[in-house]
Amino acid sequence: MFKFDDANLVGKDAVDSMLKSYSTTSKGLQAIATETADYTKKSFEAGISHVEKLMSAKSVEAAFELQSNFAKAAIEGYITEMTKLGEMYSDLAKEAYKPVESTVSKATATVKANVEKAASAAA
Repeated sequence: MFKFDDANLVGKDAVDSMLKSYSTTSKGLQAIATETADYTKKSFEAGISHVEKLMSAKSVEAAFELQSNFAKAAIEGYITEMTKLGEMYSDLAKEAYKPVESTVSKATATVKANVEKAASAAA
């Protein structure tokens, strides 16, 4: 038999879990934005420093070596940063889903129990 108290409890749990999920998502996105801004600043400063070094190079060979080292370091830094951001997004998705997962499990269990009671009462 359907009980309004059960439905009200499930609705309240759903709203609470969505608010927790929203809070987690908001914090995670702020952390990602901060990380991205920090990387951008660091990358920009490294680029400026590199240009200054290139301007003071005494030969084409020295400039070529500076450029090669800078490119290698920039690519390695980029790959490291993208890996870190990928992990942050993955962790964010997992954490944001946790509150919703528990609410869905509770609601499913409640509905299943009510269906089983209704089926046994009808039999």
